Amino acid sequence: MYKVLLVDDEPFITEGLSDAVDWSAFGLEVVGSAEDGEEALERLRELGVDLLITDISMPIMTGLELIRKARELQPQLKAIILSGYNEFDYLKEGMRLGIENYLLKPINFEELEATLSDTVRKLEADKPAQAFGEDEIGILRDNVMTRWVNGRIALPELTERTALLGIDLSKPYVALAIICFRPEQGAAGYDPDDCIADLLAEETNGLSLVPFLNDEGELVAACCINGDERNQAKMTEALERVADKWENRQLGPRIALGGIVATEGAAASYAEARKAQQFFLVRHDRHLLDYADISAETAALPSGLFEWEAYAKPILAKDKDELAEVIERDFAAIRIAESLDPVRAKGAAIELMILMKIEVDKLGRTDAAEVFQGALDQAVSAATLEGVEKAVRSAAFFAADSFSGEDMSPVIRLALRYIHEHYAEALTLKLLGLQFHIHPNYLGQLFHKQTGDTFTDYLNKFRIDKAKELLADSRLKVNEIARQVGYWETGYFYKQFKKHVGMVPGDYKELL
Repeated sequence: MYKVLLVDDEPFITEGLSDAVDWSAFGLEVVGSAEDGEEALERLRELGVDLLITDISMPIMTGLELIRKARELQPQLKAIILSGYNEFDYLKEGMRLGIENYLLKPINFEELEATLSDTVRKLEADKPAQAFGEDEIGILRDNVMTRWVNGRIALPELTERTALLGIDLSKPYVALAIICFRPEQGAAGYDPDDCIADLLAEETNGLSLVPFLNDEGELVAACCINGDERNQAKMTEALERVADKWENRQLGPRIALGGIVATEGAAASYAEARKAQQFFLVRHDRHLLDYADISAETAALPSGLFEWEAYAKPILAKDKDELAEVIERDFAAIRIAESLDPVRAKGAAIELMILMKIEVDKLGRTDAAEVFQGALDQAVSAATLEGVEKAVRSAAFFAADSFSGEDMSPVIRLALRYIHEHYAEALTLKLLGLQFHIHPNYLGQLFHKQTGDTFTDYLNKFRIDKAKELLADSRLKVNEIARQVGYWETGYFYKQFKKHVGMVPGDYKELL
């Protein structure tokens, strides 16, 4: 919290200011007040104040004189002047002293709050740079890069942090590569520092590599290029060379490469790399999988076949009858499509099963990997379309069972899933009722019975949990965080945050 001192010879002014503004919302704390300049100087010496808000017309010394003397004690002190007079000479002198604003009484609180926001930004910018050790810098680099590839960092903060940490993301295009090592091939001897050094050694004029460790401890490389075909080729050639080097060390590398995107859209490439990574379940002989190649191999099916949405709804609703109908319909359509390549059909089915696995993985089931590996192996080795269909059915029914629960109805599971994916939007029981074809009153009763919370309480708790993550992981302003989690009225956000956390967002951030 930055410290604020209020100075006015009329105590009701300082008391009113103290009560009328939610100072903590701006990261500010009123630490004292004074009725004249001399008293104010004494308080400044005692308290080490960051922001001085003073009346201009007071006994003993004016507000302008106070600011001049205060700056001798604390050159970086910020100041805001309050005045009952719209005097040009006062304003001109105040501007010469570098004040933040000259506000007329009665105070316009919207203007005051806007001035406070700007002042806090300047205070943040004036903070001295902190010295970090090599280990701390490495942790910061990993954190910033991980947030970047997951789309959890605002562009202004990314620019500031990368400049501070010496991370070069200046090239216009990037592709993300997720790198893992097979434990059965001796990955216990894997040394992240050695592998990072191997990647950095592959840099050329047209290619820069930014290695880091993500939240799961996996090695990730941001492959930054200028975008022409020659540099794209350099990227894949460099990854192939380093993979061969690791293969010779018997590390068993698995490099999953996302598509090439504009640098600001890195999250899309990272998501593609994560998806490509799953294909190692069926491509055991490869050490590099490029999402672009996988997409080309599975993109030739007629429209409407193996579409994820058609499978997701019955899986989440545990409706195996509907699921069986969808599977039967798709494979029947494949059989009558004379021009359809069976190899492409098998590839598309495998991709669909991998999407099922990605969703089930989110539930943390310990047996999921083994079950899906068995189904994928069955699909890969199948000599007939019937064998592939049997594998898809096995994977789909397992996924449906994974999302089922005797204590929760399918419609509530669907509602919870919808809330988790759309919490930043305007959500109501009426909207969910229309979405899932159920009367909102009955949905509300069922929701409360099966979750223990009313719909509104559950939604607020979920949004506040997301806000806490952003407060811990971002330098976004509080009102920006409020909007990102679905609150367009900042006052209501503060009320809900204090209700569920016990303190306002500014105080919570101070504890992190």
